[in-house]
Amino acid sequence: MVAFFLLRSVFAPRRLESIQALLAQNKPQAAIKAAKQLLQKDARNGDLHYLMGLAYESDNNNELALMEYRTVNQIGDFTGLVDELAFRKKIASLYLVFNHDEEALKEFLLLAKREPSEASHYVSIGRLFEARNRTDKAVEHYQRAIRVDERNAAAHGRLGLLLYREKNVTEARAHLDAAVRLNPEHYEAWFYIGRILKDGRDCPQALSAFEKASRDPELKIKALVERGGCLISMGSIQRAVSELERAAKLADENSPEALYAHYFLAHAHEKTRKIELAIDHWEFVYRRKPGFKDVSEKMARYKDLRTDDRVKDYLTVGPEAFAALCNRAVEAMGLTVRDTRAVEGGCEIVAVEAAGKWRNTRPIPKVVRFLRISDAIAEGSVRDTHEAMRRQNITRGMIMTSSSFSPEAQEFAESRPIDLVGKSKLQALLQKVEI
Repeated sequence: MVAFFLLRSVFAPRRLESIQALLAQNKPQAAIKAAKQLLQKDARNGDLHYLMGLAYESDNNNELALMEYRTVNQIGDFTGLVDELAFRKKIASLYLVFNHDEEALKEFLLLAKREPSEASHYVSIGRLFEARNRTDKAVEHYQRAIRVDERNAAAHGRLGLLLYREKNVTEARAHLDAAVRLNPEHYEAWFYIGRILKDGRDCPQALSAFEKASRDPELKIKALVERGGCLISMGSIQRAVSELERAAKLADENSPEALYAHYFLAHAHEKTRKIELAIDHWEFVYRRKPGFKDVSEKMARYKDLRTDDRVKDYLTVGPEAFAALCNRAVEAMGLTVRDTRAVEGGCEIVAVEAAGKWRNTRPIPKVVRFLRISDAIAEGSVRDTHEAMRRQNITRGMIMTSSSFSPEAQEFAESRPIDLVGKSKLQALLQKVEI
């Protein structure tokens, strides 16, 4: 019996060395075959299972490699060939590959105890706590990573993202800036820097940040959608449409990114009075998610567009044709147009009553504003009309809209000589217009 163990102690290392040699020669299949033969005689040999795992990894069979490493972990003997620290890093990374987050977390916690000065362990722990929605623990470990290594870009980036989500914008921006300063290719940090700049209405700088973020294939579509939103805010509608069309083309049709791309495309087309194109994009969104934002409301607002040519003209024609249409509408009301000018969202006409049988009666002028703003007319628009009347010494006014009026706007107009005319009455008036 003593002779048996003596021979085993002499030959076993040589056999392990032969398997290591096969791995060094990039012959994983041969190494696997040799390890299996030895394991038939020594199934509890942790070194053999470890070498088998390395061979499976080399052969791109990570699932079987993980099974072998788990066996090594169960045996728990790290007195021979297996370096425990290197082994735990290897098995932790494979746990992540196969989404075994609980096991991965245990391994990284062990690694953090063994190597407390290694920041990457704390970053991995933070990300695993994020996946469990334990933001408090994630923040704690990202902060530990930064205390250990203040130049760790990954820790700064993840901490900045979590602080942004918690609306701690000042601290978030500081960490995100640190992330891109330390690693200019930290595209996720660039994306959230863009979000912060956009929220602060610094769209030109936000565009630059989103452009950098778009270099990451996983962030490209989101970044294009954000750029489109910025360009709409800046009034660069054609550039916005170009970016959003790219996003819509690249996105999976049922993804959130596709919904946002088409929604903002509709918004851009609505601003340029291309309402039929806008409706096409709203319908795309509605078919996939009827409750998305205000899409159903938008479609209801424009439902007459495809059946009523007068409404279609009112909403879609260019500024000159729109002014001419409004002039004819005023004439259909029995008024004479005295002056016409463009205003934001429509046009303003100063009109007087046509001369009647009382020739000596002085015509009373009236300010008539036609608005084709898609949203409900706010109190500010009614106030602006009232101010325009006062500047021109005109005591009567009227606002006609293709949408509706907010409660505040209606309340303001109740005590002023301003008539509010909504969509249905406008539609009836347009039917009287001669074309």
